[in-house]
Amino acid sequence: MNCMEFNRKTSESVILEKNKGVLKYLQYPSLCESGVCRHLFSTRLGGVSEGDIGTMNLSYSRGDKKENVDENFRRIADVLDVSVEQFVLSDQTHTNNVLQVGKKDCGKGILKPRDYTDVDGLVTNEAGVVLSTFYADCVPLFFVDPVKKAIGLSHSGWKGTVSKMGKVTVEKMTQCFGCDPKDVIACIGPSICVDCYEVSEDVYSEFERVFADAENISKIVVNKNEETKKAYLDLWQANLAVLL
Repeated sequence: MNCMEFNRKTSESVILEKNKGVLKYLQYPSLCESGVCRHLFSTRLGGVSEGDIGTMNLSYSRGDKKENVDENFRRIADVLDVSVEQFVLSDQTHTNNVLQVGKKDCGKGILKPRDYTDVDGLVTNEAGVVLSTFYADCVPLFFVDPVKKAIGLSHSGWKGTVSKMGKVTVEKMTQCFGCDPKDVIACIGPSICVDCYEVSEDVYSEFERVFADAENISKIVVNKNEETKKAYLDLWQANLAVLL
């Protein structure tokens, strides 16, 4: 899986692969060094699920046994040195809605029902709250403000990216916690890469419209074929443009 963390000053791409027993996961050095949060991006390895959803399935809606998903979450919690009771799960529907959550929301989506819908981003400044979002091809966005001690985690597919999910999340942190955007560390996570993400004209034309003034528009919509009305999208570059 291709993984990328953009550093505005050096344009470095840095991510670490780690393991605890059979569980493999990814981390960003810059977030580890912030001293504000613990984090990880899971891989498909190290869980107990079987078949097409093997092994680290974290969805209760894919036909997996509940006890398998529960155990997978427990293993993730063990790496983070937290309990499953501390997790707050998103309710992703490709929006740019971001919800402020706290300890009162812990357990929602795992141990108790969510009382919110259409939430693709979560932010908090309360210690002990584990923000949890989910990905297939879409882009994870991690946010940490080491000054205000606040964090955010957002899901940004192509719809979220053209509606500038990264900007919306930072604005939510500014509104809720008084964050200054220049203090925020932002990381762009694993997702489908530009070599694989072919889209039709109705999609790439939206990116050309939204990112018309971006310096790197030629890197966002690439290899456009006027005959087939197809092109390839670089969601990492698009989210980088939004964040900058």
